[in-house]
Amino acid sequence: MNTNEKYTLANLVMEHALKGGAQQVVVRIYERRSNNIELRDQIIDSLKESNQSGLSVDLYVDKKYSSHSTNRLKKDELFRFIDEAIISTRYLAEDEFRKLPDPELYYKGSGQELGLFDGTLDQVDAKTKIDLAMQALNEAYKKDERIISVTSNYNDFIASDIMVASNGFKGDSRGTYISLSASVSLKTESGRPSDYWYENAPFMERMITKDIGKKALERAIRKINPKKVASGKYTVIIENMVAGNTFGPVYQALTGSSLYQKQSFLAGKAGKQIAADLLTVYDDPLIVSGQGSRLFDEEGLAAVRRPIIEKGILMNYYIDNYYGLKLGMKPTSGSTSNIIFNAGSRNMEQMTASLKKGILITGFNGGNCNGSTGDFSYGIEGFLIQDGKIVHPVNEMNITGNMNEIWLNLVELGNDARDQDSWRIPSMMIKDADLSGI
Repeated sequence: MNTNEKYTLANLVMEHALKGGAQQVVVRIYERRSNNIELRDQIIDSLKESNQSGLSVDLYVDKKYSSHSTNRLKKDELFRFIDEAIISTRYLAEDEFRKLPDPELYYKGSGQELGLFDGTLDQVDAKTKIDLAMQALNEAYKKDERIISVTSNYNDFIASDIMVASNGFKGDSRGTYISLSASVSLKTESGRPSDYWYENAPFMERMITKDIGKKALERAIRKINPKKVASGKYTVIIENMVAGNTFGPVYQALTGSSLYQKQSFLAGKAGKQIAADLLTVYDDPLIVSGQGSRLFDEEGLAAVRRPIIEKGILMNYYIDNYYGLKLGMKPTSGSTSNIIFNAGSRNMEQMTASLKKGILITGFNGGNCNGSTGDFSYGIEGFLIQDGKIVHPVNEMNITGNMNEIWLNLVELGNDARDQDSWRIPSMMIKDADLSGI
């Protein structure tokens, strides 16, 4: 179906649901196409292609809510599907907060062109995709006698969606995504270190396809012969590749569901200092060709650039319509788009060279964060830094602390955020981190 045909079908389904007793209705029609190719030691280990299309409907019936989906898109079958869905919804408990957003908050259909769709991707043949994965693999394969396994992955994704709501929303979107990665495992006298590298882009012509396997191998080799270090307080540098692990608990604490369920260590802190004043974070959905860019969110709320943290001050939460009504707060959006950290003046290597003694964290291994208190404990791996130089790799260490404190100990941000990621977080330097080792 083309876009107009999807809108016609969605409107028919919406009108049928309203005639059947629903007071409010949302209909979405979606198409998904994806490819996944995995190579292991120059052999195709997995090759998957998926094509999906379907319809989902949200029903609001007598203060009761339900959501249903189907991949049967013939009109008569859809009408029976909707009739049965309305009957089942009537058995649910009432929830006075289940209603659609205020139409004034909706996207109105006049947004900028965000450049999210590669129209040529569907014409790229399977051999080209396999060749890209093989190229990444061969950059590492048999390049070191200690290698026991090299794998590479090619992935792409094409999405097309339309959405209509009975109180006036209408919008459509489409996007593409490509990624290429490699991972390398070694066998050494001190263990089996492994590491990876990846690149991604919304357009094939923008994909970085060189040195992926080479970088994965280099990262694995530098982990050979790790040593333990003494427990204590260290200045740490967190590499940009894994810095998102530290922001994930912050985002979760900012969501309406966490606030309402009293599982947020950031509850009641709007307008207060929650991080060092050098930190500013924006949620920016309007970046051209940004991985997380969009004109509207899952509920149809218009995409707006918002400060999340400004000079260390908490400015905004992530509030969807449902929890906004329950909390008495204006909806913003319940999900992130592009998370943009302000940049510093140095990259990770320059930050490392300036450090008298500390730990460079390049990986997190398990652990957890208590959403209500902010207390956390994570396994880490990385490198000991002394006099501005990397001395040796370290592992079997934990970093512990509290999210309410660690962000206040942020002392520097790098200038090396990965621009193709939706969370553009640079390397970060944090003082007085509690590390447990020997």
